[in-house]
Amino acid sequence: MHKRTRHAITLTVAGVLLATGTAAAADAAAGPSLRPIPEPTASVPPSPVPSPAPSTSPAASPTPEASPKPKLPSGKATATSFWDAATASGKPMRYKTIASPYWPLGTKVKITYRGKSVIGFVEDFGPAEWAVAQHDIPAIVDLSEKMMADLTGVRSNVVHVRFEVLKWGTGRVYRRSGTGYDLAMGRS
Repeated sequence: MHKRTRHAITLTVAGVLLATGTAAAADAAAGPSLRPIPEPTASVPPSPVPSPAPSTSPAASPTPEASPKPKLPSGKATATSFWDAATASGKPMRYKTIASPYWPLGTKVKITYRGKSVIGFVEDFGPAEWAVAQHDIPAIVDLSEKMMADLTGVRSNVVHVRFEVLKWGTGRVYRRSGTGYDLAMGRS
């Protein structure tokens, strides 16, 4: 068969597929069918206009099924305070700056202490491994001194907080294991 003829047939079959919305035309263009085409049932009278046939093929599905979103980590942790002139993200230190060795830069986190909540963004890495491990609940998060003062009334402090990751960031991660990693990932 000539190339132009094949192309014209393919376009015609594709036009039929668009006009009828059936998968049968696509199967005809692709060659012999590997799955049987369902026969009309006796309880449904034949209609003069072809109706779209249900398809079991995921590729032919008009709307893909929504995949369940993974649960974001939350839990109880120790929070310490810090203040640096520069951050790992390159952004200047600010009120909403949070540091974590395990969460990617840009991660949005809600921190709650005694009923009061603030939202910050991971813009730096810390606390250090030794600092994480020295607390009864691992210190997986550093809060800016201004945020700590707003939550506790004291700029330099170490407190137990509830954390809730609201949205994952897309930046770098400092560590992918260590003391407190499972807690940070919501696994303990």
